[in-house]
Amino acid sequence: MRVRYFYGWNVVAATFVIGLFAFGLGFYAITVYLAALQRLHGWTASEVSLPITMYYVAGAALSVWIGDAYARFGPRLVVTVGSLALAMGVAALGVTTAPWHLYPAFLVMAVGWGAMSGAGLNILVAPWFERRRGLAVSLAFNGATCGGVIVAPLLILLIDRAGLGRALAIAAATSLVVLVLMAALVLRAGPETLGLGPDGDPMTPEHAHRPASDPHARRAAMRTWRFWSVSAPFALGLAAQVGVLTHLVPIVVPVVGSHGAARAVSLTTAAAIVGRLAAGLVVDRLNRRVVAAATLFVQALGVMLLALADWRAGASPAALYAGCALFGLGVGNMTSLPGLILAAEWPREQFSGLIGLVVGINQFTFAFGPSLVGVVKDATEHYAPALGLCVALQLLALVTVVCGPRADRRSPADRRTRGP
Repeated sequence: MRVRYFYGWNVVAATFVIGLFAFGLGFYAITVYLAALQRLHGWTASEVSLPITMYYVAGAALSVWIGDAYARFGPRLVVTVGSLALAMGVAALGVTTAPWHLYPAFLVMAVGWGAMSGAGLNILVAPWFERRRGLAVSLAFNGATCGGVIVAPLLILLIDRAGLGRALAIAAATSLVVLVLMAALVLRAGPETLGLGPDGDPMTPEHAHRPASDPHARRAAMRTWRFWSVSAPFALGLAAQVGVLTHLVPIVVPVVGSHGAARAVSLTTAAAIVGRLAAGLVVDRLNRRVVAAATLFVQALGVMLLALADWRAGASPAALYAGCALFGLGVGNMTSLPGLILAAEWPREQFSGLIGLVVGINQFTFAFGPSLVGVVKDATEHYAPALGLCVALQLLALVTVVCGPRADRRSPADRRTRGP
């Protein structure tokens, strides 16, 4: 029997590429921009960090509405507009001459980030799969991780050779051409445009209409400790994580130089891939809150090593790289574990509404991580106190997630009738 190739895998490949550039230039490269702008203009860490906070807040706000945009205008137009905004913002960063110029540049970039960050990637892939959605989303999101392994380190090297303005112009033009091609040639609204159902199955009426998430269930969840014992620790942990990631290059450059900084960024994101794969092998057999606590503990150890390297003169590059590796092991898991915990502890029909709520809270909270680290660094003239504060946030998150209620062992029917 001949097996027909399913077009949805083309969409996964295109989403991989979209994630590569969106996260490479819109997330992992933020630390590269920060370091380059400080070095070129002599601006303080807080002057550069505050526009980045605005960028993340704006991106989080846009993510709330991006599903409506995809439904109304289709993935081709949304990704094309997002690609243009991302490219314009990146190119504008290369020609800024005053700190206030960063605000409009990052605000334009936020349109691209909101369109093609985690929510956007899920929206692109989800309609095409049901049985194999986990595999498809995992493959697509590996493009986002590769943005840190490939794009950010290459950008560091390109800036060293060509200068900030020319390097960012090249990166912006490359991303725009590639992403517009992906949108025009590959993206489709869903398998129904090809007369198919998800996974390439025949179209059935049940796929035509999906029940909307219940806002009353979300409001009820927000009144429970069970919900906040998932949302709060990951919000705190991600605030610390994004704060460290944003400032990673200026943290490590004094010890290992610019070429070593490229290796440090690559090591951090490569460790993120390893950590995500390792957790995936065991998380279904263990208490997921314990896995989250272990992730936070390992990250805290890594940040402590980075703080010690910043504090002590003549710090060992090996210790600094070890800190980057330990920190990186948790980077991917911090975004995937909230959904795994929610899936284990809440009724299935509430999952989509609750994960959207948790992600929104997390994104708004971690938007302040870069500014927090930058302000403390400027006040103390060292990164070590700011990194110590990040360790404290991670340990507080660890305690909170462990102190959450045990996984609900009642059946989904019982949970629906009696509540969480």
